Amino acid sequence: MSLMHNLNTLIQYGLPGHLVSRAVGRLAFCENAQVKNFLIQQFIKRFEIHMDEIAEPSLDAYPHFNAFFTRALKDGIRPLAGKKHIASPVDGTVFSGGQLSQDTRLTAKGHHFSLAELFGNQEYNKTYENGHYLTVYLSPKDYHRVHCPMDAELKHMVHVPGRLFSVNESTTTSIPAVFARNERVIMHFKGEHGPFSMVLVGAMLVASVETPFAGVITPPGRGITEWNYHRGAHHKFAQGDEVGRFQYGSTVIMVLPQSMRGFDTEITDGQSVKMGESLGQP
Repeated sequence: MSLMHNLNTLIQYGLPGHLVSRAVGRLAFCENAQVKNFLIQQFIKRFEIHMDEIAEPSLDAYPHFNAFFTRALKDGIRPLAGKKHIASPVDGTVFSGGQLSQDTRLTAKGHHFSLAELFGNQEYNKTYENGHYLTVYLSPKDYHRVHCPMDAELKHMVHVPGRLFSVNESTTTSIPAVFARNERVIMHFKGEHGPFSMVLVGAMLVASVETPFAGVITPPGRGITEWNYHRGAHHKFAQGDEVGRFQYGSTVIMVLPQSMRGFDTEITDGQSVKMGESLGQP
């Protein structure tokens, strides 16, 4: 492991991730036109944002930097794969994926962790035994809304508190099971082809995860918080419907049962994907 990796790891462990994220969050929500326009302009330049894809290119349309960061795209700019496919829920880069082992363990950059550690409980171990998973990383330049990969109904959502390590090549290599240690929101769906889950993993500078049906849901408290939708409220989504959005870069992990055909074997680590494109078949 390189000296820079070691140094980055030490800094990550020492930084008060939540405090730093909240402080940056306050700046991201600053509504001073001069400040927010400067931040947006610098961001566009630094990350070479494709303004021709954005639904609203005028900076005056955004009350603060975060509104631009979680910007919408033009209608039709991300064609959907269709009902016979699992559509990518996000724009991003594939980090890792494969088949869950019999004891439902995942692998990320050489580190192993269990599904129970990721989900915060063992309730879904049997559901996903020998199933499939795929991890997609969202860098700051990426579109930061999360969409439903298949027609489905949300049945259960869990917020698990945790650290806010940065999620990148360095930290996922040097910090064991970073995805199961960071703050995260787990969404459990039921679709036509069976159940599936998505884990929205927070990271350094991600001050919140927001959903269109529950608003800002992190952090609601220090303990695990659950929302059960088996009865009462019904949250049905068609493929491509928005289910959440991040502040700053982070990660989405998709988990499928063994009964689904799973993710395309030609998908490789480091591959760029766009929201809506096919990742495999249910």
